[in-house]
Amino acid sequence: MVAPVLETSHVFCCPNRVRGALSWSSGPGGLLAFGTSCSVVLYDPQKRVVITNLNGHTARVNCVQWIYKQDGCKSDHSFSIIMFLSFCVIQLLKAVHLQGHEGPVYAVHAAYQRRALHTLLVSAAADSTVRVWCKQGSEVTCLQTLNFGNGFTLALCFSFLPNTDGDLFSPPPVPVLACGDDDCKIHLFVQQNDQFQKVLVLSGHEDWIRGVEWAAFGIKITFAVTLETVLAGHENWVNAVHWQPSFYKDGVLQQPMRLLSASMDKTMILWAPDEESGVWLEQVRVGEVGGNTLGFYDCQFSEDGSMIIAHAFHGALHLWKQNSTNPVTWHEIARPQIHGYDLKCLAMINRFQFVSGADEKVLRVFSAPRNFVENFCAITGQSLNHVLCNQDGDLPEGATVPALGLSNKAVFQGDIASQPSDEEELLTSTGFEYHQVAFQPSILTEPPTEDHLLQNTLWPEVQKLYGHGYEIFCVACSNSKTLLASACKAAKKEHAAIILWNTTSWKQVQSLVFHSLTVTQMAFSPDDKFLLAVSRDRTWSLWKRQDTIPPELDPVFSLFAFTNKITAVHSRIIWSCDWSPDGRYFFTGSRDKKVIFFNLVVAWGECDSSDDCPEHSIGPCSSVLDVGGAVTAVSVCPMLNPSRRYVVAVGLECGKICLYSWKKTDQVPEVNDWTHCVETSQSQSHTLAIKKLCWKNCNGQTEQNEAEGAEWLHFASCGEDHTVKIHRVNRCAL
Repeated sequence: MVAPVLETSHVFCCPNRVRGALSWSSGPGGLLAFGTSCSVVLYDPQKRVVITNLNGHTARVNCVQWIYKQDGCKSDHSFSIIMFLSFCVIQLLKAVHLQGHEGPVYAVHAAYQRRALHTLLVSAAADSTVRVWCKQGSEVTCLQTLNFGNGFTLALCFSFLPNTDGDLFSPPPVPVLACGDDDCKIHLFVQQNDQFQKVLVLSGHEDWIRGVEWAAFGIKITFAVTLETVLAGHENWVNAVHWQPSFYKDGVLQQPMRLLSASMDKTMILWAPDEESGVWLEQVRVGEVGGNTLGFYDCQFSEDGSMIIAHAFHGALHLWKQNSTNPVTWHEIARPQIHGYDLKCLAMINRFQFVSGADEKVLRVFSAPRNFVENFCAITGQSLNHVLCNQDGDLPEGATVPALGLSNKAVFQGDIASQPSDEEELLTSTGFEYHQVAFQPSILTEPPTEDHLLQNTLWPEVQKLYGHGYEIFCVACSNSKTLLASACKAAKKEHAAIILWNTTSWKQVQSLVFHSLTVTQMAFSPDDKFLLAVSRDRTWSLWKRQDTIPPELDPVFSLFAFTNKITAVHSRIIWSCDWSPDGRYFFTGSRDKKVIFFNLVVAWGECDSSDDCPEHSIGPCSSVLDVGGAVTAVSVCPMLNPSRRYVVAVGLECGKICLYSWKKTDQVPEVNDWTHCVETSQSQSHTLAIKKLCWKNCNGQTEQNEAEGAEWLHFASCGEDHTVKIHRVNRCAL
């Protein structure tokens, strides 16, 4: 078997903020399916890894539903049917893309009819209709459209009236459909002569019906609806109810009498009838306590009922299990910042400090608190003294967010002792004031839970950097970590200036003015002698550090080379740029579908590095690479491939990532210098534009190690689909 060239080793994503975007299969393997942005993700809760992505929708996936060996999911104004051919080696075929609804689809369900060898599907949309579909073989037809006037169906569930479905001589099973509506009623439909007829309306709820689910007990053909019980225990909206999956025992289908409910009150409750009285009681309650989050959108049982999972408002998946296992997995260990604006860029200064920019005019600097460092060392098994190095005892314990504040406040040991207890706060509260989110230090030996992440893992904001006139767009830190470059949105030359900051004093060092529109990305050369910038104005600029400046003073940069409207090689916005690891070349990627290499060595040969000559002319040293789509991100691997060629990752607006290798040839003009290596498959790709690509740093590799070569290289990607992915590439196969 040929070894793969490109693999996706991990995916960071979260379910969409809608009810119904989560479904746990009851088949072999027990995969969890959930909608994230425009994709459907298949996730293994046992191994805690993403198995694959199902891409194909063009808008947010609102609902996912497993159907025995088949799956129905939906997004935009349509939904797809996915058939699983194998659970050992997952193979996926999109059978059909169903069109018909005139509004977003918000609920979907399906049931497989064994004797008829077809699947009934039902979908509800914002167009106030419910459509019933029949899939037989590869053909899918719309059997019926149920119109609800001005109302909306928010929850759906198919089932069959109980009978002896396995007996060939018995009557065929009769499909029954329950629709939960915004009129606070449940509408029941039964299929008669291939059409669904309304037979009953169930009243009793006092708000919208957000969840309905059938469960069959016994083998009776008679059909009656009676009120079994009212379960009162939640203190906010109940968004979902699910029965523990049924199973076969001695050839008989068994339905466990256990019901799971999820609520906006941040809890899930497991209900079951008392063995003696038969009264339904709360058996287990799990969830969050405190914090500043909202509750759960959905919940699911595992196949055997040993695990339960909840989908939270902030996108987290909360998993509870009866038996613990310890797989090696990725975990979030801190949430350093809660921002009031969408984040646009970030640069790491060192291991425990970063700068972030958002849709605001100020840059914010954050440093890790002592409590985080202690917990990080405890979880990873590293030495605290080694990690802290020369840090003194002035580190704050943590941070807290003042009432109505966007900036957090450092919390020191004395501040923790002075915080009032919950009882004191309750007695002194008038009920009208806003309270700050209090920090409570804790000792962790395993990754933190969601409520701890929300409340106790903020990093203190140590500095605000003012100077830009509009919202921050990009930042870059020098390789020596002594200089930070930042730029903001701009429509005029004076606003498109690049500001350089000293990372020790956080004072402005210099303002570099050249571009006329927003600078989209910047990159320091490996030796920090040059700063490269690309812009919306379709040009790039190269700034050189002046070596004549005394080393004790901040460095000063001057314009070394640039392109203008006449010499520009790109005809559209230049979105990205990067340097080769040896600093000999830099390259740019643009919306015009082109990636181009530029040779810095030629320019050095033309001019003495110490002279004061004017700007230099640097032209392309590669043939123009047309990747067939708008380029939104580029990054070059810090290690060459075995053929001593540069490896370049190119991210496209469509979400695909392509890997190319490049090597300068002796031909003029350059020909055959680019080689296409591999590209991501549909499941590996993002569903929306790639925003950034970054290879894992290989610093510390010796020439001998590089010659022998690590077999796998790693790079990360992030996109507008709210997903971060880590990929690994077989270096020897490139």
